[in-house]
Amino acid sequence: MSVKPEAASALFAGPFALATLSAPEGPAFPALVTPDAQVLDLRPALGGTVPTVRGILEAWDSVAPRLAVLAGDRSLVRRPLTEFRVHAPVEPRQVFQSGANYRQHVIDLHVAHRAPGDERPEAQRRAEAAEIMDRRAAEDLPYVFIGLPSAVTGPYDDVVLPAWAEKPDWELELAAVIGRPAHRVSVAQALEHVAGYTIANDLTDRATVFRRDMPQIGTDWLRSKNAPGFTPLGPWIVPASSVADPGDLRLTLKLNGETMQDESTRDMIFGVARVVSHASQTARLLPGDLVLTGSPAGNGIHWGRLLRDGDVMDASITGLGAQRTRCVTEVSR
Repeated sequence: MSVKPEAASALFAGPFALATLSAPEGPAFPALVTPDAQVLDLRPALGGTVPTVRGILEAWDSVAPRLAVLAGDRSLVRRPLTEFRVHAPVEPRQVFQSGANYRQHVIDLHVAHRAPGDERPEAQRRAEAAEIMDRRAAEDLPYVFIGLPSAVTGPYDDVVLPAWAEKPDWELELAAVIGRPAHRVSVAQALEHVAGYTIANDLTDRATVFRRDMPQIGTDWLRSKNAPGFTPLGPWIVPASSVADPGDLRLTLKLNGETMQDESTRDMIFGVARVVSHASQTARLLPGDLVLTGSPAGNGIHWGRLLRDGDVMDASITGLGAQRTRCVTEVSR
């Protein structure tokens, strides 16, 4: 099932966003979308030189000003967004993911997983965890690991829950989209390399995060996070120039209409700039790459309610739009 976005007076912040769309039976193409849900095909508009959104991001410094002009040119032929299927806005070459990056979330986990014999009151243990988080923010480094591009799917596509996934969970995250190559950039320089932002839901099977057969090896992110479709992305990339402060956005995820996650990016331990800078100290970040910045409190494991067949997730972030995905159980073979 593909869920069609509804026309709205303002789909996102700013004058335009980038999307990857397709007409029925047609190929995917890069598109400029305006907040009134109108679409401009960027292939002819840019002279056929950039057939994908990633191609646009590879030339972001020169193309971005042209996109701003195109967004304001009402003489150009536009079509309603409802005529098209919305895909993930970009095909990244690399996906960088952050873990344990929301203060309240990590404090909750610390309190929930107390050591055997620790009978201290919850308030005391919570205060201890808060002190640890403050020290971590001041002295430590972000925790970043690698995801697979093949896990990315569209913002309205079904999410197939693999038969082996015993505890599939949601993780709404702000994703930064790289526009300039970044290698060993400082925190002060990091946001200069971010072209825009989008929404990611970084699904995780909690049952396979840790290897039961090799507990000493640590986390198994390959199995727990990278099944096909485990990273619904989009619906669009909103340019960084239209996002006043990525450190002050509201993330909200509803499961079957009930709010499960509702938090501000102000609660991040490490902001976008620190995460991008940290990843770039080792890797070379490329245009179109995604940097996911972690998920706030309110995951299914917290509520004791994991994903199952028929569940519908509605996820939104301030100024970036909203995605809706339905869960379906993998058909046995």
